[in-house]
Amino acid sequence: MLAKIESLPSPPILNMSYQEFLEWSDEDVHAEWVNDKVIIQMPAKLVHQMLVGFLYELLSFYVRLFDLGKVCLAPYEVKLTPEGSAREPDLFFVAKKNLNRLTEDRLIGAPDLVIEIVSKSSVKNDRDDKFNEYCDAGVHEYWIIDPRSNKQRADFYRLSKEGIYRLYATEEDEQVSSDILTGFCLRPAWLWKTDVLNPIQCNFEIDNVTTTFTEQMKGFQKSVNNSG
Repeated sequence: MLAKIESLPSPPILNMSYQEFLEWSDEDVHAEWVNDKVIIQMPAKLVHQMLVGFLYELLSFYVRLFDLGKVCLAPYEVKLTPEGSAREPDLFFVAKKNLNRLTEDRLIGAPDLVIEIVSKSSVKNDRDDKFNEYCDAGVHEYWIIDPRSNKQRADFYRLSKEGIYRLYATEEDEQVSSDILTGFCLRPAWLWKTDVLNPIQCNFEIDNVTTTFTEQMKGFQKSVNNSG
């Protein structure tokens, strides 16, 4: 039975217009629309899901603590440009000043940060097609993370003044900062230990998190006491 499952063909690529795609898809469909073609996404591996969950909790805690914006994860459509592709990044961040781009159904315009988790079937898409699309659309930071046991690679790109992506950090760096997430600092070593690390605890290794969290908790306790 296992051999039969492994030999199954990949999901088909469907041909349709963007309007047809909107009518065909719903919130249970995990697919992207590119050049009049619908690419249905394969079910994710456990290592992919663990990393997505870890990064979502890690970033969401920090973003909420400092009121920076909103972190979103797939499946949720990102329409980079009116005539461009409809993508579903694994995770993305929208800064507070750009939250008006978020609608009930999709993000209209470029996120400030996109994170894609590489799988065997997505290497070219993440490192080539999406790389160029995100760059052209003005996504300021693009993180490409490959958690596969024989890879464990992370590439961190930042949009230059010339409008091209420059690699500014990799998995070999001890810490990686972000222009978009003010004060945030990621340790790439965390990325390969998502099964044992607590993303909330990891946040407290970042400068100013403990102080800010303590001050907010004191303020919350004071408001509770005053209301009582």
